[in-house]
Amino acid sequence: MPDAEVHYLTKKAFLPVVQAIGHTDKIYSIEKDISEVIDSLKNEAYDFIVDLHHNLRTMQVKSALKSKSAAFPKLNIEKWLMVNLRINRLPNEHIVDRYFEAVKPLGIKNDEQSLEYHIPPAEEIDLDTLPAAFKNGYVGFVIGANHYTKQLPTHKIISLCKKIDEPIVLLGGKTDEAKANTIANSQQLIANSIYNACGKYTIHGSASLVRQADKIITHDTGLMHIASAFKKDIISVWGNTIPEFGMYPYKPGPDSHIMEVKGLSCRPCSKIGYNACPKKHFKCMEQIDEQKIIEFIK
Repeated sequence: MPDAEVHYLTKKAFLPVVQAIGHTDKIYSIEKDISEVIDSLKNEAYDFIVDLHHNLRTMQVKSALKSKSAAFPKLNIEKWLMVNLRINRLPNEHIVDRYFEAVKPLGIKNDEQSLEYHIPPAEEIDLDTLPAAFKNGYVGFVIGANHYTKQLPTHKIISLCKKIDEPIVLLGGKTDEAKANTIANSQQLIANSIYNACGKYTIHGSASLVRQADKIITHDTGLMHIASAFKKDIISVWGNTIPEFGMYPYKPGPDSHIMEVKGLSCRPCSKIGYNACPKKHFKCMEQIDEQKIIEFIK
């Protein structure tokens, strides 16, 4: 649709990512509530709304603007059946492909290419600014996630880092900084083998370190999808959630692997995650096979 004008509504936290894309004519952002921008959105008189969240907030937007719209199949019922009854009615389809249902009325089709992520040149990280050991290659380890039950326990991460022969860059945001300090300062690890990048860079800076890594170990989190955009070889580690929900890496590098503990009667215990294991044993992460991860790295 070459004559269309595209506007984007997002949270302010994600504004730098959307601004770097460069395919949008105007961007609106909110802190918490759509009331912050709803009057401005009404003045735009949109012809069509593409809803890629399909939640209460976007329902409020559509109700207020009264424009034609389309959303994607969120599969809440199918996810509920899987979590609560272990009945698998989930389609074998990535969420990216489901998103295209929301633009189907516009005649837009998937080009079957990978994801895109754009790093502003000024925010690329020069590896010469890292310690000397990291200038000739490293493994990126994304240590965080939105929920505790989607993260490897700290002692498992330390154990893995101890077994990896390459230098390791710990990746994450400010909320991961304390955990990263614990890992980097562990007496089990050689001091110059770990670089703690958590909280030190913008999202674009972290993306640059992902792009320049040899391989990426990651939980189900944003940097995993950024790694997919750069077609990195990814080892994605899954805890209480499952790849079948459709959030696994989309068209990553050819040597990518999914690590999970299959056959647990308690998994998945949620479609999102918890602050602690509901069963208190955390087998979905404690039983992750470290040796297989090391083999994939090698």
